[in-house]
Amino acid sequence: MHAQEVRTRLRSALAETTRQLGEAGVPSPSADARALIAHAADTESPLVLLDDLPETFAERLEKLTARRVQREPLQLILGRAPFRRLMLDVRPGVFIPRPETELAVDLMREYVEGPLGEVVDLCSGSGALGAAVLDELPRSQVLSVEVDPVAAELTAHNLEQAGPGRGRVLEADLLGMIPELAAVAPVDAVLSNPPYIPPEAVPRDAEVLEHDPHRALFGGGPDGLEVPRAVVAWAHRLLRPGGVLIMEHADVQGADAREVAAGCGGFDLFRTVPDLTGRDRFLVARRALGEPTSGSERLSR
Repeated sequence: MHAQEVRTRLRSALAETTRQLGEAGVPSPSADARALIAHAADTESPLVLLDDLPETFAERLEKLTARRVQREPLQLILGRAPFRRLMLDVRPGVFIPRPETELAVDLMREYVEGPLGEVVDLCSGSGALGAAVLDELPRSQVLSVEVDPVAAELTAHNLEQAGPGRGRVLEADLLGMIPELAAVAPVDAVLSNPPYIPPEAVPRDAEVLEHDPHRALFGGGPDGLEVPRAVVAWAHRLLRPGGVLIMEHADVQGADAREVAAGCGGFDLFRTVPDLTGRDRFLVARRALGEPTSGSERLSR
């Protein structure tokens, strides 16, 4: 196949795939079309550098496009999702990592006073946060906790890929007693992207509603904060003085999340931090450096 013919086929494929995805309501049809075309062409290189296409290219692209038109998440179609410096494996039935969650690692490094060695990731899902820690902090050790067995298996895989031998997974429910988790205290940081959606809130995107497991979305209780409350309670139990909890939450839950941390006691800093779009997204809570007193510092937005 001549290079000019390849370029002609690629231009035609890009235009047609973008059209189909746009008509299906896919939010980023052009970018997704390029990703699907590269996957169908079995290449990691920029499309402009291709000088040949597999014989199965057209058939593969048609099938891939049909899946995306049905609003199957692009990450599941490709079998991977970018997260900070990593390309993580993803699987059906496991929460897909989101770009907004990436900021949690930066906040951990900013707010923890002293060394960062032992980190716990609660409600790990795909293991994205723990894997990023292992990748970026070569001396770190990560314990990830996940209730779903399929997600726990994926977490173990992604941790091992990111930091061989330095991560382990505990399959357990944070709402119950977990002696193995309690035994790892004290730790330097607790990270968590727990389920937090209230029961009456229905995700608008088909990709989320139909493909993310509901157990990973809805946090329990009338306000969606049953699991986040358990996360805060475990952080209080696990963190060393000066250690920090970074927990993601919905953009309307900032004040409630700070109230949960304040009610737990033992933290001397509570702060809500926005994501890169300016929406309230993270609770930062620091374990008291000394014995908590009535004069403890409490910071909030």
